[in-house]
Amino acid sequence: MRTLLPTTLAVLLGTTALADAPRVAVDIAPVHSIVAAVMEGVGTPDLIVPTGASPHDHSLRPSEARALDEAELIVWVGHGLTPWLEGPLDSLGEGAEKIELLKLPATRLMELREGATFAAHDHGHGEEEHDDHDHEDHDDDKHDDHGDEHASHDEHASHDEHADHDEHAHDDHAHEDEHAHGEHKHDDHEEASHDEAGHDGHGHAHADGVDPHAWLDPQNAVIWAAAIAEELGHLDRDNAQAYANNAAAFGSEIKALTAEIEQELQPVSDKPFIVFHDAYQYFEARFGVAAVGAVSASDAEDPSPRRLAELGEEIEALDAVCALTEPQFNPGIINALGDVRVGEIDPIGVSVEPGPDLYATLIRNMATSLAACLK
Repeated sequence: MRTLLPTTLAVLLGTTALADAPRVAVDIAPVHSIVAAVMEGVGTPDLIVPTGASPHDHSLRPSEARALDEAELIVWVGHGLTPWLEGPLDSLGEGAEKIELLKLPATRLMELREGATFAAHDHGHGEEEHDDHDHEDHDDDKHDDHGDEHASHDEHASHDEHADHDEHAHDDHAHEDEHAHGEHKHDDHEEASHDEAGHDGHGHAHADGVDPHAWLDPQNAVIWAAAIAEELGHLDRDNAQAYANNAAAFGSEIKALTAEIEQELQPVSDKPFIVFHDAYQYFEARFGVAAVGAVSASDAEDPSPRRLAELGEEIEALDAVCALTEPQFNPGIINALGDVRVGEIDPIGVSVEPGPDLYATLIRNMATSLAACLK
């Protein structure tokens, strides 16, 4: 009888773990990276929206639809970011558990800003959020304050109403989906209201006035990793400890990275800048920097002539040091704003290989790009 070498045995064991891992589908690359970090060594999640596509208006390809159809768990930011995904989730992902990250109780949320220069809010809301959960959130004690909220994730996912999660009956899914669908109907109503008000004629109005780009606050990423690990632990009890350990390691890495970036950006924190679309206020609030205008609104739709005129009239008064384009959008408009330094920032990870390292690389690259443009 042939004796297996340790390396061969490890490969076989790893293959078995991958085969037994739950099928997980994730909407965008930064969140996919968080899930991949939690599942590292156990399984690999499927990415639905490619890194080169805008999540606001992507059209599903057959392979992406198949990933949704075969998923046991679907993790997505929420209706506010990808309203087009809701229909496929209801049909293709009918039997899957779902985590809508913007609806997790511990997620830090910020309101949408209005106008090309955010005049309606005068930056007040972002500063308030920053005061409420800024640097002290990086302390372990502060993070532990949310432990009860992580523990209550089962309630959010409708698991508390079922005594034994091991049974995982389809009734559980039906109850959870019914709850989610009710909320989505409300979101649809909100979306219609925004359309009538002229905010967006393409069905991209964000539900309840919430800015959906919440992954750009690294503290949210830490919170989400813990919640994802908990849900995966319910689906795959054999690997529950591995998920928990991975989430803890991810959290430690991101907290250390956050502290480094705070120091890196502190010297340029008083220098205003303009962005291509209003996606960065979570990053701004976390690291104490401030955009003063955006060419496009949070939904990344083409700016109206009125919005461009507003930004053009205020460009000198804003005293912006630089303007930041994005790799997946045409920079022509921002280049035409006037005599202002132009840089590039990537909030989705277009140039980064998808996987467990993408999220940290994304946040690091954003800080580096912003610091270089503001110096």
